[in-house]
Amino acid sequence: MSVDLSLIERSACEVVDLLREEAVSPHDLLDTLAEQVARVESQVNALPTLCFERAHEHADALLKKPVAERGLLCGLPVPIKDLTDVAGVRTTRGSLVYRDRIAPTSDAGVALLEARGGVVYAKSNTPEFGSGGHTYNGVFGITRNPWDLSRSAGGSSGGAAAALASGTAWIAQGSDLAGSLRTPSAFCGVVGLRPTPGRVSYGPTANPYDTLGIHGPMARNVTDAALLLDAMCGDVRCAPLSLGETSRSFLSHARRPQRPARVAFSEGLGIARVEPEILVICRQTMERLTAAGVGVDESDLDLSGAQAAFHTLRGIAYGTRYEDVLAQHRDVLNPNVVWNIEFGLQLDGAAVRSAQRTRAELFYKANALLERYDVLICPASIVLPFPVEARDIRDAVGQHFETYIDWLAITYALTLTGLPVIAIPCGMSASGLPVGIQIVGKPRGEAALLSAARAIEEIIGPWAKGKPQAR
Repeated sequence: MSVDLSLIERSACEVVDLLREEAVSPHDLLDTLAEQVARVESQVNALPTLCFERAHEHADALLKKPVAERGLLCGLPVPIKDLTDVAGVRTTRGSLVYRDRIAPTSDAGVALLEARGGVVYAKSNTPEFGSGGHTYNGVFGITRNPWDLSRSAGGSSGGAAAALASGTAWIAQGSDLAGSLRTPSAFCGVVGLRPTPGRVSYGPTANPYDTLGIHGPMARNVTDAALLLDAMCGDVRCAPLSLGETSRSFLSHARRPQRPARVAFSEGLGIARVEPEILVICRQTMERLTAAGVGVDESDLDLSGAQAAFHTLRGIAYGTRYEDVLAQHRDVLNPNVVWNIEFGLQLDGAAVRSAQRTRAELFYKANALLERYDVLICPASIVLPFPVEARDIRDAVGQHFETYIDWLAITYALTLTGLPVIAIPCGMSASGLPVGIQIVGKPRGEAALLSAARAIEEIIGPWAKGKPQAR
């Protein structure tokens, strides 16, 4: 076993190739990550719970198998978001209610990842119950942006994104409801894919029929995200909406990039106003696509009806999951979480019916657009990473937001459509902070989306100026 920090700069796919060649072992990778964690974690707070001993035991068991039987990831380490159970590991869900909880069993999605050769070594930080676009909680505190330690890493998969950017992960599992894969990806300059509901199976959950909250892959590039998506897909018995595995790997599609012929670009999906500097960088990206021969048209897509519908459907999810938690632990819950649960519990049938009708309308609008275009592109965040002292965004770009999540409308509007969406970095602000775009694919169209996103990633080319402060 040895430490080789140069491995940190390699892609996940390259590291898996080294594992298959037995040029490195899972133990080497774990030791290297432990060294990197020791170097940067005190600054970033991305991975507050470590389980390296468990990881080495899992690696030992994996190495007893022939290389060909070690699974798709072949021993590649992966952190799991602290919302998701890992057997024998502290899993707090970012809440004081569960601060001392040790998960008795693993989530089915984690078990699937481990069966595919993933080695779990850490839990990534999240806001309480994954609520909001800034990662902080009463158990572990704030996760900081590796590019600027005074800034937010986004949320709720902020720990996962910060680990990727700071070199303490090659790939990371995350989840997304209001943009929890996409916002931190934009803030930290990494890639996050919100797949079609049912594409990635997990559970058991309080509502296995929920299609708003999903799990998905995060990585430093599109190809690595496709690798992890393949490892996360598969039938599990506790996931009734599972789409199962595909006949051809998503990785193979990412490795054959195909430039989209026609792209629709929207500044704000009719629901959000975006900081001017972000828009300039996004429009410069569209100019690069045009110069590369991609047809780019302005989109008039209007998803402005999403706000009320999303609040209603999200409220139902919170009421379903956390009604008993509120009754027993109100005094230790984040006030925003209390508001969310109470909002869900007071909803009436008329509000639910209206939300369901609006959601259908939004899907048909977006789907009609994507019958004419290969993908839809828009900014991944309306603001640059903000100071960590702020708990949320209430005012930005001349707008006042009534709730702590409405600055995330540019991501949660797309959640309602059920379409696959990938966030990738496209540039940096004058202050050295990452900027990202969302790329939206056709229904159940992850394969074509990954191929197009990889082509767009190639056109964008090197986007970063320097390296993160913590790396």
